Amino acid sequence: MVAELLKIVKSLEGSSNVTSLDMAALASSAEPYGRPTTSGGLSFYSNVRNRNASQSVVFGSDKVREKNLTPIQQAIVEKVDSTLAAVQEYIKKAPLICVKRTIGKNDTFNPKCTLFLSVQRQDNVRQAHIWANTLRDYAAEAPGPDLYLVCIPEWPEQERQVLVFPESGITVVLGIDYVGEVKMGFLRQAMWRAKQERMLSLHSGSKVLMARDKDGQVKRYGMLLFGLSGTGKSTHSCHNHGLDGDGEGISILQDDIVFLREDGSALGTEQGFFLKTEGIRPENQPLIYDGLLAPGALFENVMLDYQGNVDFGDLSLGGNGRAVIPRTALGPDIPSDIDMPSLDNLDGLIIAFVTRRMTVLPIVSKLNAEQAAATFMLGESIETSAGDPARAGESVRVVGTNPFVIGDKADEGNWFYNFLKRHGDKVQCYLLNTGGAGEIRERDADGHPVIKQQTLRVEIPEMASIIRSIARNSVQWNSEPNFSTLVPDKIDGLDMDKFQLDKFYTSEQTNQYAKTLKQERKEWLSRFEGLQKEIVQALS
Repeated sequence: MVAELLKIVKSLEGSSNVTSLDMAALASSAEPYGRPTTSGGLSFYSNVRNRNASQSVVFGSDKVREKNLTPIQQAIVEKVDSTLAAVQEYIKKAPLICVKRTIGKNDTFNPKCTLFLSVQRQDNVRQAHIWANTLRDYAAEAPGPDLYLVCIPEWPEQERQVLVFPESGITVVLGIDYVGEVKMGFLRQAMWRAKQERMLSLHSGSKVLMARDKDGQVKRYGMLLFGLSGTGKSTHSCHNHGLDGDGEGISILQDDIVFLREDGSALGTEQGFFLKTEGIRPENQPLIYDGLLAPGALFENVMLDYQGNVDFGDLSLGGNGRAVIPRTALGPDIPSDIDMPSLDNLDGLIIAFVTRRMTVLPIVSKLNAEQAAATFMLGESIETSAGDPARAGESVRVVGTNPFVIGDKADEGNWFYNFLKRHGDKVQCYLLNTGGAGEIRERDADGHPVIKQQTLRVEIPEMASIIRSIARNSVQWNSEPNFSTLVPDKIDGLDMDKFQLDKFYTSEQTNQYAKTLKQERKEWLSRFEGLQKEIVQALS
């Protein structure tokens, strides 16, 4: 059935019910449905305000298809043939627009994207407009696979779903008008294709740091920052970390998805950054804040007052407000190239796993190769109230911090571990905890979380000091007793003593928190059949 759908989709362009739009036509079509901001941006609003992972299913051969389905997903699978048949008939007569863009800008791998979007409800043109501004112009001659996505936002709400066919290169999005579903629909497919080309797709920001080390030499490091939503991945991907000494600086490359190659280079994917806007302030995130208020920024589900002023602190419309800004809006720290160089052209690579925990995990840990590969497999953070209030504060884990992995997840961890072993000391790995220390959380009689003792949070400038000190190679590392990693003796610009655990817990409490976390980690790693034993045993 999917083969027939793909055949029809490939023939749609040029059909009487399909209008192909370039960027100028797309902008003029979308503009009437947006509200202008006082800073020269345009703000839009959707009915669905987050991705629908629980109603997404990956189909295909045994090596890619979704396993361990929920009842909702199983119901989608059982009806997939009739759903696709209905979609085939619908797209032959519904009013559609066609928009074509390209992922990446390199000589080897540039997936080419063709979106067919129903404009039965004409304001849905904004989905295509916002998405198109994350990618570059369509380049038919560029090497890379052809990917297709059909989006029908007006599909009945009770049949909302996302159908992913990676081996066929097509995704079907039904009943969803959230831009992120289109964006990640294409990137998910691209990540699967990158895997077939022996690359590791990462949900990671990328940048280059120029830092003067303790011997006075300016070194040039690549940096990858992993992190689940809400951990600060984009914040620190788009931060200069105070590297403002003579010869120092940063080059911001990407904030979301990159394709890591065996030589240490990382191919970029996007020309525009799709940023979460919640709580952004000029004093802590100046580069992002200025970019969001630059003319041409596109907003989705962000609060605007009656005068058109943007308020990033007002979450009346939900906690997942988004904006697309061009990379150039981030100021002088943006090169034209979106790819990170290979290790042969750098002094080293810094890999940072950004997590958010609130009890006994150190705010920064240096990891060996085995610990880093295990940390990659853990993809660890905590649930937030925006995600599931009933589970707020509980552990959440996603391999590689990448919810879009298709296929065997153990393969991802083994690839990453072999990469680290191949490059040795030229790759440094760290776990950055953007949460803090000291929280005591219990549950009341009804099972609701109650905070008995607040966390002492790590502030953004403090984490910037940590990254700056790592880049300058100015940290003396010592053994840490609870997790067998290394922790800093001191950090310039940060009072490490205030995070000492004996300020918050008894030794018994500390031991229990650490024991519980280590047991959770051990149980998680044991579920991945085929994962190399060095990784499984690294954190035990």
